[in-house]
Amino acid sequence: MLPSSVALAEKAVGDERLRVLSFTGSAEVGWRLRSLAGQKRVLLELGGNAALIVDAGVDLKAAARRAAIGGFAHAGQICIAVQRVLVLEEVYDEFKEIFLTTIAKEIVTGDPEREETVAGPLIEAEAARRVRQWVKEALAGGARMLTGDLGQGNLIPPIVLENVSREMKVWCQEVFGPVVTLTPCRSFAEALELANDSVYGLQAGVFTNNLAHAWQAFEALEVGGVIINDAPIFRVDHMPYGGVKASGLGREGVRYAIEELSEVRLLALKV
Repeated sequence: MLPSSVALAEKAVGDERLRVLSFTGSAEVGWRLRSLAGQKRVLLELGGNAALIVDAGVDLKAAARRAAIGGFAHAGQICIAVQRVLVLEEVYDEFKEIFLTTIAKEIVTGDPEREETVAGPLIEAEAARRVRQWVKEALAGGARMLTGDLGQGNLIPPIVLENVSREMKVWCQEVFGPVVTLTPCRSFAEALELANDSVYGLQAGVFTNNLAHAWQAFEALEVGGVIINDAPIFRVDHMPYGGVKASGLGREGVRYAIEELSEVRLLALKV
């Protein structure tokens, strides 16, 4: 491991003696590094603004709890954190009430050294400033804040926004903070369309008891992983993990990373 300046890291990325570049971070930096990498193999695990679809007929308490944990654990500073919750209209009001109650009861905000804390501070003052600015822009554009406030310093309590439009940054970009949008959908097909309305495609979650809907989601969602009956934050080390579109290239996970870091060589032997 060689901690280094940005300039030195970029020089290393362009050095042909290094045969592979594997980068985890923002889309902006990742795609720039790819342009500097020359002929080497590149693996990129970049950003996301993951969607969670809540179908009719599911356990709304379970869905709300996983949406809350998925959206606000580590203050949302996870690339597969829940950012956009899409709920079928017939259960929207009930889900919203349960979701907000769950956040109030279970998402403890504050000092990360306390065992009960779920949402701690953001990593730096600039990150908190950016999140506040995006929320202010959304509110000025007509969004409604259902819970939360802008907080102080690096600490922002869980924010849920309703009436969010597609051009707002809290919808179309990666917040990487404790902000979740809540949107009603007239049909499951509309929910899938809204989930795909993103330059990112890392993971998506779908709560459904309808097996046809589960397969429909798997076929239609433009993501690297579809998580049925859990939040997109779900991950284990041996699964193939990675995204499409602006979310990156290649797959992590022990077996899949080995494959990404290997060159296939053919021997044809005529005897």
